[in-house]
Amino acid sequence: MNAVDTIRSIELEITGTCDLQCTHCCTMSGPKVSSGLMTRDNWDQVITDVAAPLGIPAVQMIGGEPTLSPHLPHYIELATELGLAVEVYSNLTHIRPALWHAFNRPGVTLATSYYSDHAEQHERITQGKGSHARTRANILEVLDRGIPLRVGIVEVNPGQRVAEAEAELRALGVKRVDVDRARKVGRAATGTIPTVDELCGHCFRHRVSIDPDGNVSGCILSRFLEAGNVRERPLPEILHDALWSEITATIPTPRSACPPDDSGDCDPANTDACLPDYPDDVTPVVPLSLEATT
Repeated sequence: MNAVDTIRSIELEITGTCDLQCTHCCTMSGPKVSSGLMTRDNWDQVITDVAAPLGIPAVQMIGGEPTLSPHLPHYIELATELGLAVEVYSNLTHIRPALWHAFNRPGVTLATSYYSDHAEQHERITQGKGSHARTRANILEVLDRGIPLRVGIVEVNPGQRVAEAEAELRALGVKRVDVDRARKVGRAATGTIPTVDELCGHCFRHRVSIDPDGNVSGCILSRFLEAGNVRERPLPEILHDALWSEITATIPTPRSACPPDDSGDCDPANTDACLPDYPDDVTPVVPLSLEATT
């Protein structure tokens, strides 16, 4: 089986900028961080390549905060028209009208983070005054619109009201709530050097990530293992290169728990390709719109 055949989703970090500055952010995103070197044309080519010739069934649009990219509605439209499933991982603090239209497209789901039922605790983590009320209000809006939603709660600080936050979300009507603890990556690394031991084993094997500058790795938490850059070489060429296989061989095989599944807004946690019981011998799914050309 070709190494690319088992890849199930690709993270597209369409901007490095975020309106918040979460204390545990794995990419150290923030208001002063650059949007990145990737252009709209660069991302269009990546999305097209994901659909064909690669035949990977899903993309996750993240950041930074993906809703800050003026091109997000366009990327969603392109991906869904190519038959890709799309998840947008957003902090849901600022959703402009055009985005609601894009989020309502068939095949689009949303994910967000929620840290406490107490605004003060939530905002101590996000470093954004008023962010708790805005995120909560937009969670309700997402539910009212019937858009599929999952919410991640990360335990960052001692005494954080995690259980109460989960209970509140479920009472609001959120069906999928994932709870985890903060991981020592990015802003939460406190000077530690990342190693492959921090990885769950599904990155590179089942998942790919492209950062705002075009660097390709196995997931958003494995940026220290770059396999190439899509501004310099096409994504299919990078994924079929011997270097990709060599890096994959250094990653511990998947185990029963996934250490890096930190559910912050820069996090790929709990997508199908990151689940502990995700099989290695998956059969690739060809999007319906591509069946006639494969």
